[in-house]
Amino acid sequence: MVTLEEMIPAFAGTSVVSTRFLGEVKTEKRKGFTLIELMVIIFIIGILAVAAIPFMRGRVDSAKWSEGKAAAGSLRTAARAFCAEKGPDWGGTWVNVDLDDLGFTYADLSGKYFNNDGTNYGAYSISFTGYDTYTVTVTASNSSSSEKPSWPSVVTLNQDGTWDETP
Repeated sequence: MVTLEEMIPAFAGTSVVSTRFLGEVKTEKRKGFTLIELMVIIFIIGILAVAAIPFMRGRVDSAKWSEGKAAAGSLRTAARAFCAEKGPDWGGTWVNVDLDDLGFTYADLSGKYFNNDGTNYGAYSISFTGYDTYTVTVTASNSSSSEKPSWPSVVTLNQDGTWDETP
């Protein structure tokens, strides 16, 4: 192989000349990331996390409320059946109708997120104001579950099937 000194006589005897051969000169590529690049990536991930965590928290609460809403729908169905069975001329007092009258037990309304302590219905209640006029209420704070949802605090369902959420 021919050295650089042999090819270009001007470089002969100088200390600047590389000992590498011309055909073997290689460029060295840097490996890895610089500190600035890593900091920018961490910063971007941090911004995404700050934006995503509240959104995901809302989705978790929404999923937990699906249990409460399903039970409220069952209570509404039972209330409609009770009204159909008794009729508008029933001799009882509508405002005194409760979940026992609809045929529910404490165990029927005990789930993972909305449960009771075995002595009351916990998160669930129903209030009649007259024939075929009632509201089913699910209150998260009345649940004895440690995993109950944090928002909304109360969901109601009326006889017409209209949902209302109270923060």
